[in-house]
Amino acid sequence: MQAHDAYKDDLALLTEAALAAGKIAERYYRNDARVWDKGDGQGPVTEADLAVNAQLHSVLTAARPGYGWLSEESNPLGDLSRLGHETCFVIDPIDGTRAFIDGQPGFAHALAVIHKGQPVAAVVYLPMLALTYAARRGGGATLNGVPISASARADVDGAHVLITRPAMDPVHWPGGVPAIKREFRPSPAWRLALVGEGRFDALVTIRDSWDWDIAGAALIATEAGAVITDRHGQPLRFNRAEARNPGVVAAGPAVHAGLMAGLTAPQGAA
Repeated sequence: MQAHDAYKDDLALLTEAALAAGKIAERYYRNDARVWDKGDGQGPVTEADLAVNAQLHSVLTAARPGYGWLSEESNPLGDLSRLGHETCFVIDPIDGTRAFIDGQPGFAHALAVIHKGQPVAAVVYLPMLALTYAARRGGGATLNGVPISASARADVDGAHVLITRPAMDPVHWPGGVPAIKREFRPSPAWRLALVGEGRFDALVTIRDSWDWDIAGAALIATEAGAVITDRHGQPLRFNRAEARNPGVVAAGPAVHAGLMAGLTAPQGAA
């Protein structure tokens, strides 16, 4: 009961922080925010990312000084002090920065609390679309306060799957590319949350996935009834030194099984 109450309190804290972050992002949205390239193939960052990150760090660490901190915009692979904490914030100040730069509304603030490698409270907030996805361990998942549930589709063929075009290359599917309908959205966290909402049947990411992109939304999808693993079918783990997992597969049980059959070599194959 004590842990359950703690997760509830952490979820309330994340929700309040995410809504405040949205107000900051709105000030910069379509307002010529300065943009830099982070180099080394890391992509762009804007002054809005940095302003949101600073605000979230200030508010969240003041409220929970005993928690570690992992954020895309806070030297995530250089500062490993977070590994000394059983509980850690995992934050993407603006998930979908390219969409933000392009003036598209499909960017999100992705916030999570991780305890012993697993998410226990999470919020994915899209301020320009007025969408607040939230979950806590054992408490279910909601969208704008209304419970959500993942798709119960029984057959992978014909499933609507959030996946990039390159990920459909047969080289990634030794068991055969399933006959799915491909869709895409700009924010990784939003894509996972949409699976939890049941708007799409599944998500597949072949490339390694950073913790800040998926940690919170992974809890939302799981609490909504989806099965979520890495691309090899193994459980996801968060707040490790490398801060990433080898891809993501999220779907209802039957569709997840069908996708994994395609992603893994048939039994007995060389």
